[in-house]
Amino acid sequence: MNDLGAWLVSVAGTPEGAQLATILALVSALAHAVFGAMQKGRYDPWLTRGAIDAWLCILSAPIALFVVPWPNLTTALILAGAIVVHFAYKVTMALAYERAAYTVVYPVVRGTGPLVTVIAALLFFGEYFTPVQWLGVACLSGGILLLAVRNIAEEVIDPRTLKIGLLWALAGGCLVAIYTTYDAYGIRQTPDPFTFLAWFFFVTAIDFPLLATWHYKRLKVQPVLGPLVWRGFVGALIAWISFGGVLMATRLDKVGEAAVLRETSVVFAAFIGWFIMGEKVGPRRLFLMCLVALGAVIVEMGG
Repeated sequence: MNDLGAWLVSVAGTPEGAQLATILALVSALAHAVFGAMQKGRYDPWLTRGAIDAWLCILSAPIALFVVPWPNLTTALILAGAIVVHFAYKVTMALAYERAAYTVVYPVVRGTGPLVTVIAALLFFGEYFTPVQWLGVACLSGGILLLAVRNIAEEVIDPRTLKIGLLWALAGGCLVAIYTTYDAYGIRQTPDPFTFLAWFFFVTAIDFPLLATWHYKRLKVQPVLGPLVWRGFVGALIAWISFGGVLMATRLDKVGEAAVLRETSVVFAAFIGWFIMGEKVGPRRLFLMCLVALGAVIVEMGG
């Protein structure tokens, strides 16, 4: 793993690294759409996330403790900050999913995130987008947010509850930008990227199992935990692909481009909502999904 980590570091910033980053970001997009759908499925989002994080701890601990090099002081301090940032994000997403539909919350979060991330990448990493790439960002984020607006029109829940859900979703989008930028800084500061990945998944997953246990005890009707445990295991494997893929992409190439490409996850999410969760997808949604995909292509080709 050390040799692989050294090779990844060596190709960072090269055309080969850029191609690999593109692949990782798109694979991450698909995985993240599945990950988001799991949180909005049959179970309470607090319990689902708690089960996923419990398995992340179990699966990541042996790798972090015995396989990869231990983090140095700088990396350890960055990881401590990541615990705070990601805990805030996970709480925000659970609150949003409690109040609004998956096809409303997910597009709002993913549409807000890339726009703010591109600006943050400019400020913190000196990354510049060409005018053509900004057009791509506008297509992608605009398409995603219009998709959310279209979905909102069909919501039948209480308007006040919907507004609160949307506010939490907007907060979640801002936190996506914060953690994307922060994590990109962290993995770039760590000599071995696999050290950051393994320890990141280990330490940032400790909190939610405890919170989910507290939440479970407060439920009037407590669900059977067997299926939830299995869902958590699958979710943990997907999380490694989703979050690990985009983290590695930001190590290999531009943070902004990786963030934008990852948000094609909303297209995958729409198909998941359509085919698996029984949600409607009409011609307008299909057009907006194509607009999102076009935006990603423009960003990638316009650099």
